[in-house]
Amino acid sequence: MNEIVLATGNRDKVREFRGMLSRSGLDLSVLCLADFPSLPPVPENGKTFSENASRKALLTARATGKLALGDDSGIEVDALAGRPGIYSARFAGERATDKDNNDKLLALLRNVPERRRQARFVCLIALANPEKIIDIAEGSCAGTIVMKPRGSGGFGYDPLFQPIEYQKTFAELPPDVKNRISHRARAFEKALMMLEKYLYKAEAERAGAVD
Repeated sequence: MNEIVLATGNRDKVREFRGMLSRSGLDLSVLCLADFPSLPPVPENGKTFSENASRKALLTARATGKLALGDDSGIEVDALAGRPGIYSARFAGERATDKDNNDKLLALLRNVPERRRQARFVCLIALANPEKIIDIAEGSCAGTIVMKPRGSGGFGYDPLFQPIEYQKTFAELPPDVKNRISHRARAFEKALMMLEKYLYKAEAERAGAVD
């Protein structure tokens, strides 16, 4: 069975991807950074989501000798000129908790009416082998930032983000709904197509070499 390493230690991301992979029919065993405890963390010092995702994927692929997926995601708020963006996970500091980040975001938007709180979640996913970046996928989900946290599900900014299609935040939506419409789900869908194309080509090349 082919193996792929998710360049993350975030169990929520791993669970989401494994769920989508199981529905895709692709025969892949999914590993993550927790399976390689000796690997050093990849610094997220790129200037864009794409740079960070690509760096994670390529360095992880080279360190493990396996296919790797790297992702970077965050929330962009129009009223804050696109912030927190690539700094979403550490918006309130390097050791910030989800609550710290949410509290800072709400504080900055305290005087902004809800009708002007447009925002979008963005996710970039890079696929790499040990030699190169193979392809990059992007997904996004538009919505608004609500006035106070709602819901107990999800993680990150989910209690504050209400997608335009619903009257509930990501943290209030059932997981199956969120995992269908979220930025990460949309990027993962494209990443699965990238994977399928890559694996098909690799298998065809192996078959040709054997013939």
